[in-house]
Amino acid sequence: MKSFSEGKSIVCGALLLVAAAACAASAASDWNRFRGPNGDGISPETGIRKDWSTNPPRLLWKASLTDNGYAGPAVAQGIVYIVDHRGSDDIVRAFELRTGRELWRYTYPDAPNDNYGFARTTPLVASGKVYVYSRLGRLLCLDAKSGKLLWQRDLIGEFRAPRPSWDMAASPIMHQGRLLVCVGGRNAAVVALDPNTGRTLWQGGGSDASGYATPVVANLQGRQQVLVFSSKALIGVDLADGRTLWRQPWETPYDVNAATPLVIGNSVFITSGYNRGCALVDVTPQGPRIRWESKAVKAHFSSPILHNGVVYANSDPGELVCLNPSDGRVLWKARGFEKGGLCAVDGVLLAMDGAGGDLVMVAMDPRSYREIGRFRPLGGQSWTAPIVSNGCLVVRNRSTIAVFALK
Repeated sequence: MKSFSEGKSIVCGALLLVAAAACAASAASDWNRFRGPNGDGISPETGIRKDWSTNPPRLLWKASLTDNGYAGPAVAQGIVYIVDHRGSDDIVRAFELRTGRELWRYTYPDAPNDNYGFARTTPLVASGKVYVYSRLGRLLCLDAKSGKLLWQRDLIGEFRAPRPSWDMAASPIMHQGRLLVCVGGRNAAVVALDPNTGRTLWQGGGSDASGYATPVVANLQGRQQVLVFSSKALIGVDLADGRTLWRQPWETPYDVNAATPLVIGNSVFITSGYNRGCALVDVTPQGPRIRWESKAVKAHFSSPILHNGVVYANSDPGELVCLNPSDGRVLWKARGFEKGGLCAVDGVLLAMDGAGGDLVMVAMDPRSYREIGRFRPLGGQSWTAPIVSNGCLVVRNRSTIAVFALK
């Protein structure tokens, strides 16, 4: 394990308890990782205001960002975490959710060159620690309250993994005491680490270069496994020891498999851009097989959402698509959602128009597209998915992060 001494923690103020007001802190509604507490893009919040035409979400605060990119925010225990960038350094920043007061920042070396922004991943917050995976393959563990560095590793260097063209973008996840990170390199499509020390517990999944999709834990055919959407395939990896269980080839121009796989029973819905399309992969006792394949959904990187057995997905060129996953039939589609991220809350879909920055509230109704409301939180190119936590909406564009009250 390598250590680095370049980083420094800057404590910007003492932590305060967040008052129960517009954004009431509640661990049950934290959004502590990419795709939320259950990794499905769905917030457990209820009771949000839906009359946006007369009562749009109220701005609580906003702060400037200098990374010119798309790294996602996470929220835990009343604190918003996000990775920013300045010069040749990444900056992990922690803001008080309700007030926007910056609590601390931690700086570590990255690179000066912009590659569609800098950091791409969402921090993972668990057991009082924040885990950050940089675009260059550096994994850091920080104390969530103070920003103090606890440990870090250069995973790309240690596993001699090739970095994909648009750098590392798969966020780390945690399951049953294992920190799971997509790396690449020799039999290291995914590695499991001890979250307290960073020690490698196992590595596995084959030797594909990393894709851009965050891994998913699933129970398929009675076996617990982690699904890895690598540069070349969808792979099932035994969660206990890293053994490859099955592999379904899925090649895409430029090796861009970026949208998170969606588990539906013993099947997995996958989608990729560059006109590759989508498919439902059935995982059977005899191995994987593609039930159907089509170009109904071509998600460049936005991850789909499953609700009441129906898939809602962003698709190139700028469509929001409702699809029946059992047979691939399109139930409806609507234009005006260019590369925008999705989240679901309180029975509705929040869909971002990535081009202009409108956030649209859409009924999750398979019968027809029905817009309930819309507003423009920031405007401009807004590719990052919105998140909902503790009664708040958190959004970003390429230059600003903002928090709005939803209740």
